[in-house]
Amino acid sequence: MTVAVETGIWQLDPTASAVALRHRTMWGLVNVKGTLAAVGGRGEVAADGTATGTVTLDVASLDTKNAKRDTHLRSADFFDADNHPEITFAVRGAELRGGDTAQVDGQLTVRGISRPHTLTARVTSADAEALTLEAEFTVDRAEFGMGWNQLGMIRGLTTVTAALRFTRAQA
Repeated sequence: MTVAVETGIWQLDPTASAVALRHRTMWGLVNVKGTLAAVGGRGEVAADGTATGTVTLDVASLDTKNAKRDTHLRSADFFDADNHPEITFAVRGAELRGGDTAQVDGQLTVRGISRPHTLTARVTSADAEALTLEAEFTVDRAEFGMGWNQLGMIRGLTTVTAALRFTRAQA
């Protein structure tokens, strides 16, 4: 599928968007999965087809279906939600690369620490009024000051999966 995305301002639809995390723990034996339910953002597509914008995740909305674990993940050992309530991905540039894929260059900020991050997103639907992007990428939590690792239980990268639906903002 070859897509063309309309120029203008696009607002993220939080009711039709989802962001999930997956990380192997317990020496690689257990997969911990969670969602970040509160997601927001907006973007702008320029006349040349490039895009910029921001996606914001509310750390307090993290849900792994285990209240004790969620409280610990929100603590200073991990996300430090009291001091850093949001995770942001600021898109510095996104460009369609033929077909339905886009290279997205941006800056990921977690716990107040920002790092450049590039990922590939797939446009799964696009028309004049709505656009859906899907992406899966990995993040090294240690790069963002999340080094807590009791008994060496947590190893490897965290996988982030996102399905983001944007609708055209009203002029």
